[in-house]
Amino acid sequence: MNMSYVALYRKFRPDSFESVKGQDHIVTTLRNQIESERIGHAYLFCGTRGTGKTTVAKIFARAVNCEHPANGSPCGECDVCRAIAAGVSMNVIEIDAASNNGVDNIRQIVDEVAYSPTEGRYKVYIIDEVHMLSIGAFNALLKTLEEPPSYVIFILATTEAHKIPITILSRCQRYDFRRISIDTIAGRLGEIMEKEQVVVEEKALRYVAKAADGSMRDALSLLDQCIAFHFGDELTYDKVLDVLGAVDTGVFSRLLCSVLDRNVAECIALLDEIVIQGRELTQFVTDFTWYLRNLLLVKTSDHVEDVIDMSSENLQLLQQEAGRIEADGIIRYIRIFSELSGQLKYAAQKRVLTEVALIKLCRPQMEAKQDTVLDRIRAIEQRLETGDFLPAAGAFGVGSGAPGPQGSFAGAGTVQGGAGGLAAAFASAAPQVKQELPKALSEDVKKAVSNWQAIAGRAPQPMRLYLQNAKLSLGADDQLVIVLPDGIMSDYFTQEKEHHEQLEALISGYLGKQMTVLIQVLKEDDRFTDHYVDLSSLINMEIEEEDEPEPDIF
Repeated sequence: MNMSYVALYRKFRPDSFESVKGQDHIVTTLRNQIESERIGHAYLFCGTRGTGKTTVAKIFARAVNCEHPANGSPCGECDVCRAIAAGVSMNVIEIDAASNNGVDNIRQIVDEVAYSPTEGRYKVYIIDEVHMLSIGAFNALLKTLEEPPSYVIFILATTEAHKIPITILSRCQRYDFRRISIDTIAGRLGEIMEKEQVVVEEKALRYVAKAADGSMRDALSLLDQCIAFHFGDELTYDKVLDVLGAVDTGVFSRLLCSVLDRNVAECIALLDEIVIQGRELTQFVTDFTWYLRNLLLVKTSDHVEDVIDMSSENLQLLQQEAGRIEADGIIRYIRIFSELSGQLKYAAQKRVLTEVALIKLCRPQMEAKQDTVLDRIRAIEQRLETGDFLPAAGAFGVGSGAPGPQGSFAGAGTVQGGAGGLAAAFASAAPQVKQELPKALSEDVKKAVSNWQAIAGRAPQPMRLYLQNAKLSLGADDQLVIVLPDGIMSDYFTQEKEHHEQLEALISGYLGKQMTVLIQVLKEDDRFTDHYVDLSSLINMEIEEEDEPEPDIF
């Protein structure tokens, strides 16, 4: 068995400035310094992981010591170049500051600096992850870093430049390594696959390049993983998705359509498909957020071809989808999923949190934040336009949705799930007309109203407290209407189907027969008697009149 396999990112590590990809601004400067012999004594290489900091540092160390440099690059053939490449040269010293971060480690370097190189012209110290050094270690390095011997070069590499003291920063030439573009990474991956004689789809390479997030090393590691999983076969886009636990972009389009239709069940079913397929939820949330970002760019800009990395067909499809949603709605979706992305990192129940986020997208009334207001209004307008604001007869345990006399919607009932509080919003949008009391009330309604305190007293908390604050009125078909103040009291019944059913069962049990109850919401600025008949006061007056004794005429 051959155990000498070398990972792609190590096997194809650049060995000359020409082979470094995506950092032309740095490579050009360093080559010019070498050619003009204007070499500095201290360099600081900053940038995210996998962008080439250590690689460029090693090439630079070889170039300044090379016996036959060509255009500022090392020849790779001389004894010095070979020794440095093999890691046996005494002139290039690599130090990992993460594990050698103490004062003693740096003092050892300071002592060694006094000795000139045994071969070549320069001693090069490459200190990786330099931000990990302790304050004492930084202080020990200060003087030597400011005035080193002419034959010493320090190259400090870090992913977190903000953690380095300003006294160190001011003594170094700083070079910021950029994230490498998707085109550059994909091109490099294509070259390597040709050398390795592996057949890979262009679309698969571009997805790997995108997943690498600007890191060439990450891209090569991911590609290595995909090749190993499907060794000997053509590496297709679908196979890459399988290995990386990612989701095809077509799923995002289906998910967005379900959200725009406010179809919670369809959203949850789609998420269930994704989980069953073994996809990684954290990756799914990241990719969907990126998809929404592209949607926002298409919505707000005319020329996005250069910004969005996708085919013209997919871009056209994205433009069609952008026509169905407003920019502020997309921004709200991005906010919710960005918050979710931060929560998932440490969450034990990733799926539950993702489901809650999808329900928030479909139900803007669940949020009290400012950017949900427009979405809530659009949901109401959509239902008003389609006429889908009244429940079907008996739906969700409420009575018929037929409007009451004189245009009153007191009998509209509550709308669970789909509208989620739409009854209250509709009540404020269309002012109700106060109903006239019919000549005869049913005995069931009379009994319920006259014994309301006894009925409410049987309810569990907090229902008992809420019912004691309720007003009683009459709906369509001589039905009992319970009017509650807008807020937590009304939400208790309108947002939870079980609570509504529990209330109907409580009243029906007291009366000894089935009774349908309608819930209405009274806005803060509205007066109850302006929109509803107060059954409590009328029935109590009727009882008092019946009980009043006849006057004694004798």
